[in-house]
Amino acid sequence: MMTKRQTLALLASGLALTALPTAHAQAPADNWPSKPIRWVVPFPPGGAMDAIARTLGEKAGKALGQPFVIENKPGAGGNIGADYVAKQPGDGYTMMITSIGMATNKPLYGKLSYDPVKDFAPVSLLAVVPNVLVTNNTQPQVKTVADVIAAARKEPGKLTYASAGNGTSIHLAGEVFTSLAKVEMLHIPYKGSGPAVSDLLGGQINYMFDSITSARPHIESGKLRALGVTTAKRSSALPNVPTIAEAGLPGYEVSPWFAVFMPAATPKPIVNKLNAALLAAMKDPDVVKRFETIGAEPVGSSPEEMAQHLARESERWSKLITERGIRLD
Repeated sequence: MMTKRQTLALLASGLALTALPTAHAQAPADNWPSKPIRWVVPFPPGGAMDAIARTLGEKAGKALGQPFVIENKPGAGGNIGADYVAKQPGDGYTMMITSIGMATNKPLYGKLSYDPVKDFAPVSLLAVVPNVLVTNNTQPQVKTVADVIAAARKEPGKLTYASAGNGTSIHLAGEVFTSLAKVEMLHIPYKGSGPAVSDLLGGQINYMFDSITSARPHIESGKLRALGVTTAKRSSALPNVPTIAEAGLPGYEVSPWFAVFMPAATPKPIVNKLNAALLAAMKDPDVVKRFETIGAEPVGSSPEEMAQHLARESERWSKLITERGIRLD
């Protein structure tokens, strides 16, 4: 017959054995990654988002000992790729780079097949790529942001601005502009930045709040004239171009950001390990140089800071989208 002390000892050893798998499960990052990591880009190849993913993926993959395999899953303003990633297992082998759409798509579309907050684990804010208000040579008299506002007030609803599509940061930058300036301008959505810029260059469109990545070559060639960047501070890619706020519209600020998310069930140690690898890669000289080429301003953040940023952005854009009555469904 067991004594009380023997019984307690047996129970204690049983509990210790039971705890062993739990302790092992709490350290999933030890052997991660053991195979290639799929990095989903929910937009076509060739843009700033794709370039950032490929640049960081190459460096972070070498550091982690496994390659990042880029998969472009474009469509529906990033919703197709986001829905795909939301439904993947939280094993640490699927991640997504996304943009301001993570904060805007819910109010824009009304009903989504995924929840931007509940279905994802934030990893890190990566970078901001400013938009820039540009015009063409058909309007030589328009040289400042103040000139744009004056012209729009003179002819309400006549002047046009192009975008890469409804709900993109280029479109929303225009909505913020017209809202703050209290002017009416006609929004012309295109299927992508390329055809929009083409019509802007051809003189069919008056203005565009284009990404600095695609606008800068045309600005440097003299085909487009930069009037102001949308961010709160000047861009190092166009240091002589003022912000829209300092050039005639105080309080204006739109900072198109790019960030990484994983499926919500991804263990925190894996999220933290990926976060550390990405932040280290962003300091690599090759990455810094590539970011400068595409006009990206590196940011970096902790997962917690990214979650707070998403909450702030979601609140801001939901308010604007509701006030302006913008719907895409």
